[in-house]
Amino acid sequence: MLTLALTLALAAGEDAGVPVVKPEAKKVREVRTRRTKDVKAILEKVGLTYPVDEAYLRAFKKDRVLELWAGPRGKELTFVKSWPFCAASGELGPKRKEGDLQVPEGLYEVPEFNPYSDYHLSMKVSYPNASDRLRSDAKRPGGLIYLHGSCASIGCIAIEDEPIEEVYLMVIDAKRRPIRFDIFPTKLTDDAMKSMEGQPNEAFWKELKPFFDGFESGKRPVPFKVHGKSGAYSIR
Repeated sequence: MLTLALTLALAAGEDAGVPVVKPEAKKVREVRTRRTKDVKAILEKVGLTYPVDEAYLRAFKKDRVLELWAGPRGKELTFVKSWPFCAASGELGPKRKEGDLQVPEGLYEVPEFNPYSDYHLSMKVSYPNASDRLRSDAKRPGGLIYLHGSCASIGCIAIEDEPIEEVYLMVIDAKRRPIRFDIFPTKLTDDAMKSMEGQPNEAFWKELKPFFDGFESGKRPVPFKVHGKSGAYSIR
């Protein structure tokens, strides 16, 4: 009877409270075989072990760089590695409409990993988030924004194939969810803010600055909330 009950539960999957365990994609298994040793070495170099408890991603559009930070759950995170963008379309400023070619700016998560991407491997950015839905085109805000391999971009961030393999393995295997992924126009230092005074997105960038500064000082992603009417970010 116990065997029968378990079989029925597995067949019912999540509806029965039992998660369905899907086999890992062949491409990811192949990448693990080739790259796990490399990933372990990258983490060991900064005093961490694989898999990490917690991972955090930051991207800076003007600087064209992606950073990965990791560490024990709830503790200060350690800088692991950075990778240059190979391609990213658009200009500085947030994404506000489908077809504007913009890479988003804001405070996001990684809700999905795609091993079947046309761009080798990809990780979805949670655009449009609650802020974007209030501030972007109501009917066509756009979507399907990814961090991926290869070297082509229409609103996404491309970092080539070998780098995305490293990032993908470290992030997908991180124990804590959700994975935070913040995308900034640039490193929002005081000098950078002064250089951007008078630009159309200055007020928006001022909203993001406390989250840049907070991580710089505390080495923890800063919790945030979104104003229900304006969509403005603020520290929670």
